[in-house]
Order: sequence, then C-alpha cells, then structure tokens
Amino acid sequence: MTADPAVPRAESWPAPTTALLPEDDPFYRPPSGYAQRAHGTVLRWRPVELAAFGLIPLRATAWQLLYRTSDLNGAPDAAVTTVIAPADGVVPGTPLLSFQCAIDAVSSRGFPSYGLQRRSRAIGTFAHVELLCFADALTRGWAISIPDHEGMLGAWGAPREPGYRTLDGVRAALSFVPLGLRPGAQVGLWGYSGGGLATSWAAETAPTYAPELDIVGGVLGSPVGDLLATFHRLNGGVHAGLPTLVIAALRRVYPALDAVLGTHVDEAGLAVLDRAAKATTGATVLRLARYNVERHTKMPLAELLALEEMAAVFADAELGTSGPSVPLLVVQAVHDQIIASADIDALVERYRAHGAHVTYLRDRLSEHLTLLALSTPLSLNWLADRFAGVAPTPAQTRTVWSVLGLPAGRRGLAELARAAFRVLFARPLSGPDRGPARVGGAATTRHAA
Repeated sequence: MTADPAVPRAESWPAPTTALLPEDDPFYRPPSGYAQRAHGTVLRWRPVELAAFGLIPLRATAWQLLYRTSDLNGAPDAAVTTVIAPADGVVPGTPLLSFQCAIDAVSSRGFPSYGLQRRSRAIGTFAHVELLCFADALTRGWAISIPDHEGMLGAWGAPREPGYRTLDGVRAALSFVPLGLRPGAQVGLWGYSGGGLATSWAAETAPTYAPELDIVGGVLGSPVGDLLATFHRLNGGVHAGLPTLVIAALRRVYPALDAVLGTHVDEAGLAVLDRAAKATTGATVLRLARYNVERHTKMPLAELLALEEMAAVFADAELGTSGPSVPLLVVQAVHDQIIASADIDALVERYRAHGAHVTYLRDRLSEHLTLLALSTPLSLNWLADRFAGVAPTPAQTRTVWSVLGLPAGRRGLAELARAAFRVLFARPLSGPDRGPARVGGAATTRHAA
C-alpha cells in the first residue's frame, strides 16, 4: 500500500504522567486518515515508564507505538505495542523478540500496554508474571515488542487479527528510529497459552501478510489448539471463567453469534458475559469458578454450540488450516489442566501436514502455569540458536519427564532467576554470556545475540 503524503507523519507525544485505561487515553485513538497508511506504519509514539505489578520500576528504556494494522476481516484498524530497548543498547545484529502476552481478557485493563505501565491498576493481569520471564531476553541483548494483539475490542479468541497485530507491531518496531534496529533485523516469535494462540496466528499468517519480515522461528507455549473442545472441557469447572471470557469477546466481532446469544441465553446469562468483559482474567476466573453456562441457556449447551451460527464461528477460529513457513518449537504439559495435550497433538499434526517444521516437546511433570517459567530458558535458548543461524534439529515429537531434564532447559535458569530478581528489586538489567544449547537431544552452539 502506498502512503498518502497528505497524511501527517508519526506524532511524538510526551510520556504519560499517569496510567489511563486505553479506552480513556486519547493516545489509543488513531488520527484521521490513518487507514491510508501502510500496514505497520507508526502513527504516534511516546516514551513510557514500565513497572512490575504497576509498582516496581523496570530499569529499561521503553516506548509505546500506535500503528496501523487490520482486523480479522482485513478492515483498517490501529493497535499499540510496547517496545523495549535491550539492556546494553542496540548493536549491529540486534534481533527483535515479539512476545505475545496471555491477555486472556476483554477489558482493556488486561492489555499489556496498560498493565506494564507504572501506576497501572491491573491486579489479575498475567503480563505481570510474564514480565519476570521475558525480562531475561533483555539481558541477552534482544529488543522486545509486546503488542496488544486483541485490539481495542479485546477480541480474545478471534482468528487472524492477533497475527496481523503482532506482525504489524513488528513492522512498527523495526521502523521506529529511536529503538535503533535495522529494518531487516531478525525476528523471533514467542507466546504462552493465550499468547501462544496469538503467536500461532502470527506464524500462520506471516507468509502471506508479512513475507518481507525475517522471522527465524516461533515458540508456541501451550497454544489453545481447539477453542470448541476447550469450551466443552472447561465449562462448569474451576477454570470456567476462561471460556466465558472467550464468548464475551467473540460476540463483539461476530454479529451472528451475538444474535444467537440474545435469543438462547437469558438476561442473567448475558449479564454474566457483560460483567466478564469488564474484569481482568484473574478476577473473572475466581468469580466464575464452577460456573456452568447451561444455568442460563434455553437449550442444552451441546445443542447451542452445534447451531449453524455457532459452528461457523468456531470453524473460522480453527488453527492449522495453513502451515507456518518458519521452524516452530511447541511445548505442552501432558497433564495440563486448561489446555488438553490431545488438542495440541492434533494441532502439531495439522501443521506438519502442511509442511511445517515442528519440534514438539511434551512435559509429564508440569502443569499449565508452571510450564511457562520452567520452559522459559528452553524457549529463549531455542530462539537464540535460530538468531545465530544454527539449523533446527530434525522435526520430532518427544515426551520428557520435565523440560528441565534437557540441557537447554536447565541452562539459563540461573540467569532467568537473576533477571527476575533485578526486576523485582528495580536493579539494572545486564547481559551475561551464554553457553551451548541442546533442544530435542542434539547439541548446538549458541552465540551471544
């Protein structure tokens, strides 16, 4: 798309003095004419102070970028990404890590651009925990882009657009002069759980949506392989709030779905959805533990989900209808209490059927929450190998007792703990040297990024 020279270039805004919710913050409202700009164009930017849990300042240089992107139907949209400079500054060859948070919420209180800001009030937002993991990427000398991949509607579970927003966030970060990256810098993708879902969409859509990007690989941590199966499994259980949040989000982008809900769900049930759309992930999961949607439906849940309009939504949101062109590392807990390993097994097979190169590690001892932290060194070491130009090991599926039993899973744990300590105690981040990595049984030599 050719940019219209009559449209103003990116505006520089001052750093915010307080953290406003995105719907109340004029920074998030795109300027007139933005739809005529090229995908990934930075529309405006501002420096921002980040903090762990909204309170502990992160000793890092960061900005927020509002950029032009697309929604699931390809219509013009705008989104925000938070970009962070590496701890020791940008040098030739510095790569970019696009980290997709597990937003898993409809409310903008759950967006990472808000939750990661100092003075934000986002208790129950998973980005606070994830910060302790991806901070280690800064010590490795990588720059980071953290997109609000759900968009302003908080459309968790919507297809394609999380990938579009992720990839356009990468384009914006690479073109943002103050960050200092080369336009053709290497890019790695990483996300866990809901962030793994967004990363899956980014990997799937990249070949056609952003073929010019030098994406070297993607790590999918426990991605949501089958939304419909997950809904059936979690409804009525401890984590019933999660599928309820997905429905609350999808009704915002599928008018036919919203119409079906209005017909077959009573007023009390619609009020549950409305309230879920205003809360953080943690708050909703706690409040809706053991909630069964059938309390408020006028027909059995299985029949409701089988309606033509409902089936069409879930079919549209299915992953694996095309294959990523970059190598993937997929990690999954065998006994995951939220994402069934069988769903991820099936997703991996769909990717491989499309010719994708997938290294798939299944962990017997971990569960959903612990695997994020335990697999972080493994994930970062695998991406470091890709940045260093090391060929991935042959595609394979391997079930291990724990990812910590792999050399690449153990190596870097101390540095991860050290980076988390520095974040929690507001200490400067610095970059230690790293040794060789091992993923899937074959040793490789990693080079400093």
